[in-house]
Parts: sequence; C-alpha cells; structure tokens
Amino acid sequence: MTLEELGVEPVLIIEKGKDLSDRRRGHSQDMLCGWGGAGAYSDGKLTLSPEVGGFLSDYVERNALRELLSHTDEIYVAHGAPARLYGETSAAVEELADRARIADLELVPMQVRHIGTENCSVVLLNLQRSLIEHVEILTETPVEKLLAENGQVQGVELANGQKIRCNYVIAAPGRAGSRWMKKEADSLGLKSKASPVDIGVRVELPAIVLKDITDAIYESKLIHYSKTFDDKVRTFCMNPYGEVVCEEFGDIAAVNGHSYTEAKSGNTNFAILVSSFFTEPFDDPIGYGRYITRLANLLGKGVIVQRLGDLLSGQRSTPPRIARCLTRPTLSQATPGDLSFVLPYRHLVNILEMLQALDKLAPGVYSRHTLLYGVEVKFYSNRIDVSPEMETGVRNLFVVGDGAGVSRGLLQASASGILAARAIAKRIGEASPDRKDSFTK
Repeated sequence: MTLEELGVEPVLIIEKGKDLSDRRRGHSQDMLCGWGGAGAYSDGKLTLSPEVGGFLSDYVERNALRELLSHTDEIYVAHGAPARLYGETSAAVEELADRARIADLELVPMQVRHIGTENCSVVLLNLQRSLIEHVEILTETPVEKLLAENGQVQGVELANGQKIRCNYVIAAPGRAGSRWMKKEADSLGLKSKASPVDIGVRVELPAIVLKDITDAIYESKLIHYSKTFDDKVRTFCMNPYGEVVCEEFGDIAAVNGHSYTEAKSGNTNFAILVSSFFTEPFDDPIGYGRYITRLANLLGKGVIVQRLGDLLSGQRSTPPRIARCLTRPTLSQATPGDLSFVLPYRHLVNILEMLQALDKLAPGVYSRHTLLYGVEVKFYSNRIDVSPEMETGVRNLFVVGDGAGVSRGLLQASASGILAARAIAKRIGEASPDRKDSFTK
C-alpha cells in the first residue's frame, strides 16, 4: 500500500496461500497462510506501544517509532478498525501499576486497539480492495527461493520453476514461513541469530476475577521474576469475555485464545509464558517447543485441560472433575489430563509462582477452579540482521514481519513493511525521478 501511495509501480504481491474468500477456518494451512496471514483469524490486537510486539526500537529512534506506529494504526482505522483505544494513561491505570508492584509484578504500559476476531477479515478485505486496482496479486503461488547475484537481489523463483526478475524484493513470509526464511537466509549467507521459544499454558477463569483490570486496560502485559529460578515469566494475549481455541502447527496442536467485539463468553483467558533460550550444545528452540507440544498431544490426543486444584493435589483432571468446575471451559474438545506429565519442572514452577503473584493483584486467580490448558507455544523466526530500512546483506532484498524475526505482532509487522517500502521508493526516486521499477515473468 505504501509503495502504491508513493507512486512505485508495478508492484506484484505473491502469496503462498489462498485468497481471503477461499480460506477456511479450521483448516490448518488456511489458518496461517493466505491473504492476511495468521492475522486473519487472530484476535486483532494492534499494540501502539514501542516496547511491545517486536524489536523495531532497535532500528528506529523512539519518537520516530511512535510516529510510525501511529501512522500504521491510522491505516487500519481507515480500513475499518474500531476507533476505541484501550490503555491510555489514567488514574485507574496508574493505580493498577502501583498494585502490581506490591504483588511483585511489573505492568508494561501500552495502548491497544482491539479489532476483534470477527472483524479482522473485514479490515483485511478493505485493505485488499484498496490495492486491487493498482497492484497485481497472485495467490496459491509458493515462492521456492530468492534469486541473487553478486550481492544483489535479482528476483524470485516460484515452486513451478518460473522465475520472476525484479529490482527489489520484500520477503514477508510470516511465522508459517520461518523455516523457509531460515533456509533462504542460510543459502544467501545472511547473518541471523536464534530466537527463544515461549512455552506455557492458557489460563481461563470467570471474567469477573479480572474485570477491574480488563475494564481499565483491556489487555495487561504483566511480568514476574520467579523466586525459585529468577526466570522472566509474562502474561500474553489476554482476552476478556473470550474463548480458548485450538491452534495447529502442521502435525501438532497447541492452544490459543481470542475474543469477539460483540459475542461474549463469561470467561477471560490469557497465556502465561516462559521463554527458553538455547546456545550450546543444543540450539534448536523450535524443535524443543514442538517436542513439548507433541508430548501434550500424545498424552491428551490434542490439547489438555486441567483444574488448578487438581494440579496442586497431584491428580489428573477427569471429565467428572471438569464438570464440577465453576469455570466452564470454552474449548470443549480439550481432553482432561495432567499437565505435570508434559511441562518441564522449571516451567511448571514458574507458572505456579506467576499465578500466585497474579492472585495478589486479582484475588481469585489462584483458585482451584481456574482452568489451565496446555500447551501454549510461540515459535519465533531467526532474527535476520537488517538495516534500519529492513534491508539485508543482499542489496535491495528486504525482509519484514514476524517471519524475519523483527516483529511479534500485527502493528510492528505492518510498520516494518512501511519502512522497507519507503526505502525502495526513495531509491527509485533518487535514481531517476521519472523512473518506474519493473518486473518480468
């Protein structure tokens, strides 16, 4: 969109997955790939705070980044995102931050715009309509590899063998394309570093327990350093009055959550995550996360659900015990089981200590009727070395978004694309004010 607005043409978008209208919720490939990527079926949270949702603060000066995120947010609003913004500074937010400190928690201040799961597709469709007359879009067209010669990008090769030559390439493969991106980065000799894997549980409890918090800031980012291991433990993706859902990564099933702007459940859910970093001799964080998730699938034939009270009593949850639970599970297909057979001891201790700290802030969190679903896992792509313009070590090859490891959320992913687009438009303009880029098939 930025390329089109700045007069760069022609522009070709090549999408591995299906068009938005052809994607089907519940199909594992469609959930992650296609027009809109994983964001099409996400909760649709736009985080305007530079500290949350990515690493663009490593490349862009703070005030400039705030302006960039605000500009990016305005594009979403112009295409149908709700006007309401949560988390703006207020006495209630400051009072909540003080209460969090007393509970050994750090509240990360942030502004959030909640699109809502049911509205994400509408916004994405509006964005597509804005582009369709000016940009060529190919769907269901996987890119096999990136082409480069003498340190400069030359184009891409499609899975069918067709080569498309061009002067500039922006690669935005998303998390679903992280393995492809790593393979291409290695092939081109691009420098990168491994990212951690986040492993934890999805917590579900009656919405009233967290109502004071969610009314004030909608989603709270809370950080706790565990007493036993001094590990950083955090909350993630809080969904007031939302639902717990299954999230598939190919052959494994994990857990996630979302919420609608209109339809409401009686529960709030959020994740508690622990980051795991690996260096030597083991350096495969994604493989480690997949192993833990596959173990849960083995024991529970999918996602496991357990009452906190059962976990603390050293017993597995059973269907009758779940039926007696005061928190009614919103993910009915989750299998009652025992997460202590799945989660490593260190992770389990960290999660329980986080729940105890949260209970000081919001009494009722550490209830025996609180439900824990497992596992929740967040895979992050290797972080590729890029310039402040998102350019790699290969001239005119830019990588953006979660797939390049520079972002972890919708807004910073989108903003990274704007950085790359502005850089390309500037280069074309400097080369010749009347010149237009080209690509050949």
